[in-house]
Amino acid sequence: MPSLKNTAISGAAWSFVGKILQHGVQFVFGVILARLLLPEQYGLVAMAMVFITVFYVFVNSGFGVAIVQRKNIDQKDLSTVFYMNLGISLLSYGILYLTAPFIAKFYKQPELVEIIRVLSILIILFALSIVQNSLITRDVKFKLRARIELVAQILSGVIAIYMAYTGWGVWAIVWKTLLNQVFVNIQLWIQNNWFPALIFSKNSFKTLFSFSSKMLASGLLDTVYSQLNRLVVGKFFPAAELGYYTRAEQFKNLPTQIATSSLLSFLLPVFSKIQDQPERMKSAAKRIMKISMFFNVLSLVMMGILAFPIIDVLLGDKWIEAVPYLQLLVFVGVFYPLHAINVQILVALGRSDLFLRIEIIKKLMGVLPILLAIFISIKAMIVGMIITSILSLMVNTYYTRKLINLGIVEQLAAIRNSLLIGLAIAIVFTPIVYYLSNVNQLLILASLGMLMSLCIYGIMRIFKFDEYREMKSIFDDIKAKYAKR
Repeated sequence: MPSLKNTAISGAAWSFVGKILQHGVQFVFGVILARLLLPEQYGLVAMAMVFITVFYVFVNSGFGVAIVQRKNIDQKDLSTVFYMNLGISLLSYGILYLTAPFIAKFYKQPELVEIIRVLSILIILFALSIVQNSLITRDVKFKLRARIELVAQILSGVIAIYMAYTGWGVWAIVWKTLLNQVFVNIQLWIQNNWFPALIFSKNSFKTLFSFSSKMLASGLLDTVYSQLNRLVVGKFFPAAELGYYTRAEQFKNLPTQIATSSLLSFLLPVFSKIQDQPERMKSAAKRIMKISMFFNVLSLVMMGILAFPIIDVLLGDKWIEAVPYLQLLVFVGVFYPLHAINVQILVALGRSDLFLRIEIIKKLMGVLPILLAIFISIKAMIVGMIITSILSLMVNTYYTRKLINLGIVEQLAAIRNSLLIGLAIAIVFTPIVYYLSNVNQLLILASLGMLMSLCIYGIMRIFKFDEYREMKSIFDDIKAKYAKR
């Protein structure tokens, strides 16, 4: 049987590679579609997804996390979760189908009625994947997941580009989203050996719900808050502005999702296995923080510096108004891996009650940015989000310090190299990009992007910071493992 370390290394490697490939393919298709479609068309889909995303949380109800977190799970538990998810998804679809005209009237966008009714099928498709996806996560089968997600992205992306090119407009985005989930589901059900039995256990429901109910409330709070920004922008600003904002957010999320979602997918199962060993969990958490923050901070710094050439070269002139939003949003995402790792520690320890408590506190603080958007501007909202992100980090680390003695001071000390290198790169290269604003933007993007990457690599190799040694150690372990095969 493989050791926990080998399982974690293999899981981390495949999860990271899988996310790079998945988001890389998604990014390429997204760039092509953005050139073929208009910002307001992206804005319409973003308006619809505000409500669909909230219903996602109800459908999952925290049961997916409960499956991964529990040490022992059986067919009775899994079948109960499956039927609960499916039942809630059908009810949710019915609600959205009936309320679509009212949502369209709220936004003053009549075409949203049909968009919402079609996109809401996503909720049922999502319900069909929850147990299957949770079992893959529980068993740390990230090579399989990487292949499933990559195939789905490629197939749905090719079809969407054809649709956009042949004049389908906003429906190219709608069908890309739906087909991606369809292709994921087909592969999950083919590859997994699990099928639901005709069982529904009240005892299983009660046991799982005692944990998942807090996760449901926490997830609902987090999702409603994150979607409120889009709701406000869509309501009080033109659809094109929501398109600019969501496109900038997607660029910002690219490094953040690669750095964090790849880690989160294996953090919970790994942390859950050592939940009764706080010192070991603390050591593992610090290692993960160093590596994830190194990638996230430096990627976002580079993206912020090169925001104008990135948008101009990849998307074209019609998306230039997304540049200031991207330049501000990178600061919102800087500490995201730390937020995610801290809350995963609470979940792995079974403290969904504490997770819910800190989510309530953070969301109360997050009311300010929403008010800033309504009464001032979208940029003011993003500045408020930056301030809230910093304050939320203090809240997130409070219980981590109590439970495994890993507070904010020690966490910031662990990632100081990434922060200092990022600051140095920003100080040196920001003026260069500004003074070269009249030069060919493709040349700036290629040359300065390469130069910044070489500078970061050179600094890490010369000074041999912990992050460099950690990544080298992981790659050496991976090579040694696969050399034996």
